[in-house]
Amino acid sequence: MWANPDWRGNLYPPHGGGLEEYARVFNSVEGNTTFYSGAPRAETVATWARQVPADFRFCFKLPAALTHERRLAGIEAALDGFLAAMAPLHDRLGPMMVQLPRDFGVEELPRLESLLGRWPTEIPCAVEVRHSEFFHKGAAEIALNRLLISHGVDRVMLDARPLFSTSSGDHPGLLKAQREKPRRPLHVLSTADRPLVRFIGHLDPVINERYFGDWIPRLALWIKQGKTPYLMVHTPDNRQAPELARSLHARLAEACSLPSLTDFPGEAQTALF
Repeated sequence: MWANPDWRGNLYPPHGGGLEEYARVFNSVEGNTTFYSGAPRAETVATWARQVPADFRFCFKLPAALTHERRLAGIEAALDGFLAAMAPLHDRLGPMMVQLPRDFGVEELPRLESLLGRWPTEIPCAVEVRHSEFFHKGAAEIALNRLLISHGVDRVMLDARPLFSTSSGDHPGLLKAQREKPRRPLHVLSTADRPLVRFIGHLDPVINERYFGDWIPRLALWIKQGKTPYLMVHTPDNRQAPELARSLHARLAEACSLPSLTDFPGEAQTALF
């Protein structure tokens, strides 16, 4: 996401905030708007393309109407229409995420195989599964991983360990996040060239820093291997997500060569006035 009024005065100036300012600091974004609303209008997509530099990458999600309502069955025409609508962004697309329902199990893998078999080679793809049987290192998970490897598709790694490391106590935001996010084991593996990590942080920065320490050597290794890892950072209500992302970036930069992040526009505004 890039539209969050809670980021004004920090990531954004007090009275601003939007994609263009977001892209001055970060070089990728997880786009949930397509998951809930489907394909945006052509003029909206064209505006997004104009607002970001050439090296910026959008990681949109396939619409829930295709993944959750129709469960990938008979979606060929709808998928073609969605991808056509995103055409102005094709040179700025990171992995397009196929987030599957929690009860999408191994018996439905043929539908996923059919989808990946006709997926355009020029658009990266990543699949996020949530069914528990894909996290037991048994036949179901082996079949899934083989399918992804054979199609050059990445498996989304959802790291919710920080979020579930403590009880929610009386904090409503933490309680809401723990209810909404799936609690699944973290299986770290790269099945293609763009490993995608969704790091679900806690409200306590010390907890976040501790769990992120495990990722530093892995991300550095992938970069050394010539892969392009994507790190999407969340916090329970996402108010602290930009600060957490900058903190994690700084730690990773100590282990490998990364371009520095620019100052948050909102901080510069505060300093001036």
